[in-house]
Amino acid sequence: MPREKGRTVVASNKKARHDYSILDTYEAGMALTGTEVKSLRAGRASLVDAFAQERNGELYLHGMHIPEYTQGTWTNHEPRRTRKLLLKRLEIDRLIGKTREGGLTMVPLQVYFSDGWAKVEIALAKGKKSYDKRQDLAKRDADREIARAAGRRGKGMHE
Repeated sequence: MPREKGRTVVASNKKARHDYSILDTYEAGMALTGTEVKSLRAGRASLVDAFAQERNGELYLHGMHIPEYTQGTWTNHEPRRTRKLLLKRLEIDRLIGKTREGGLTMVPLQVYFSDGWAKVEIALAKGKKSYDKRQDLAKRDADREIARAAGRRGKGMHE
């Protein structure tokens, strides 16, 4: 059977972009068991409360929910177990340094299959204050209104 090509998104964390300002992103592999991969291929995962953390010089993903594989037997996995992230040593050291430096966290943005391999996109992020969130919403609404007006003008329906 030929290896699948391209990128298939399994789960994305929309709330992360609302709650955090994204500074940098990294692609990481995950150490998974067989039933976890099968459950991901079925399109079942949740990143709602997930975050990455350093322990003993390694990065681990906490709180990601991959439900048990329905056809799995006693070999099934724990749905919210801690999973090791697979990155190059230079990237791990850079991420650990930046999080220790000040006020930054590592948040998963999405889980996907890239050429058949399960990957997670990790973002180095800084938490937004509530006024920053309101400012972003106001800007998005203004941009939407501008686009709507430009669309009307293009169709010859100006007010």
